[in-house]
Amino acid sequence: MNTIRLTSLSHGAGCACKLGPAELAQVLRHVPQVTDGALLVDASTRDDAAVYRLSPDRALVATVDFFTPIVDDAGDWGAIAAANALSDVYAMGGTPLLALNITAWPRDTLPLELLGEVLAGAASVCREAGCLVAGGHTVDDPEPKFGMAVIGDVHPDRMLTNAGARAGDLLVLTKPIGTGVLTTAFKRDLCSAHALVPAVASMRMLNAGAARAAVRAGVQAATDVTGFGLLGHLHNMLVASGIRAELDADAVPLFPGVRDLVARGAIAGGTRRNLEARGDTVWGGDVSDTDRILCADAQTSGGLLLAVAEDDAGALQRELALEGTLEQAIIGRCLTGTAGGIRVVTSR
Repeated sequence: MNTIRLTSLSHGAGCACKLGPAELAQVLRHVPQVTDGALLVDASTRDDAAVYRLSPDRALVATVDFFTPIVDDAGDWGAIAAANALSDVYAMGGTPLLALNITAWPRDTLPLELLGEVLAGAASVCREAGCLVAGGHTVDDPEPKFGMAVIGDVHPDRMLTNAGARAGDLLVLTKPIGTGVLTTAFKRDLCSAHALVPAVASMRMLNAGAARAAVRAGVQAATDVTGFGLLGHLHNMLVASGIRAELDADAVPLFPGVRDLVARGAIAGGTRRNLEARGDTVWGGDVSDTDRILCADAQTSGGLLLAVAEDDAGALQRELALEGTLEQAIIGRCLTGTAGGIRVVTSR
């Protein structure tokens, strides 16, 4: 039984924090632009994974993700990290095929047996996904980190991207929001391990079913909601698609207790950066400060955000329910207007 407080070894604020949107923009300026016609999706649209066409009916999906501990159970951390990495393939409508572990481990302070628990947790999720774990790479590092590089495949004509949303589409979310709040609260001793259980179960849950439902329902646009929060990933989808959207804060599904935890200060640093980056968001007069925080809450292994034609929304919700997704919530609508613009309102 792991008695080491893994989250105490992380410099992050309790969530899988990464560079903020503004910092990422600076980094992407140095990524060379690719003109190869076989590269169907690259970094230019800030999508979830790269997609490379191999033949008229097959393309490779490639992604990588890793982060510091967000929970203290080593097996859960590995499982969450694996589900998080695999999610990028599902967000493209693809099927994961092969994964490689990425590990940074403080060998002088943490036992290798604990790393074994991390790897076992990741392997269990990959087995569930039907994805092979073929090895990986490990370095000595004073701060533990774990994640995966994943290769998947998708039919080029059936892939989902964040650039396929259209004005009039409804926005559907498949998992609750609040993992950043809950993991931050746990790290700061503002909530018990028991309060974290629903979030851990959600973060371990694969987005495979959501992806299958989206493809069956004819969805053309998708992204997964992770470190940039709901606002950030929606913004990227809207920019890539050349449209704007209206989001209903009251319709966004939340984990139990997160509003109270926000009031007690359980706000991750990444969440604050997300909110600053989305300073162009138009907020309705009834939208509370808590709702603003939750709309920007930095997620780990969150659900899929899907843009679906209004006539197909009911069918999508039924397909999602059949796949057992935690939520099938309609949270907003895509509109014509300035690309990337978001207005947040309440339906009370």
